[in-house]
Amino acid sequence: MTVCWKLAAFVGCTLFPALLIPRTSLADEPSARERGVWQKHEYSFAYMGFTSTYSCDGLADKIRLLLITAGARPDAKSQPGACASGFGRPDKFARAELTFYTLAPSADDASSGSKPVDGIWRPVSLTDRSPRELSTGDCELIEQFRNNVLPMLTTRNVDDHTTCIPYQNSGSIIGLRFESFTAAPSRPHKPPALPGGT
Repeated sequence: MTVCWKLAAFVGCTLFPALLIPRTSLADEPSARERGVWQKHEYSFAYMGFTSTYSCDGLADKIRLLLITAGARPDAKSQPGACASGFGRPDKFARAELTFYTLAPSADDASSGSKPVDGIWRPVSLTDRSPRELSTGDCELIEQFRNNVLPMLTTRNVDDHTTCIPYQNSGSIIGLRFESFTAAPSRPHKPPALPGGT
């Protein structure tokens, strides 16, 4: 009986301090920062699809959404291209003119001519309703974005399960996941020390 009590007391004393120590999972750990430089891209995006039709301004808005979501700098520009149809009217040959910056890993030197910034690898997921403006009707657009624009970004661990069925939304699946190298959030500034060391 005494041995049992001693064992219980030992286990309790051993486990109790461990319960007080907060545990952090790998998901809670901040991604390691790497140095990167901004690279400028200019691209004329011409949409060619069978299922959905976009107006040129609608296509431009959708492409900008995909750029920002995929990791491009927030000042990305996506302008309607030269379209036969007017503003807001569907056009079978919708175009968008893109100008955007992406972050690329770089050695910490001045040879690139650009000022290095801190970057991190961020997970990105493009699925139906993620972002919420995306739907299965955008499946062919996602395919063309993946093939023509995504290679301009710095990505890794690409996992693509996108399947588009021409002329119908039923059965089409948007499933594109990857990690994108993007600018790290700003580090919080420490408040200035008060006189007297308090």
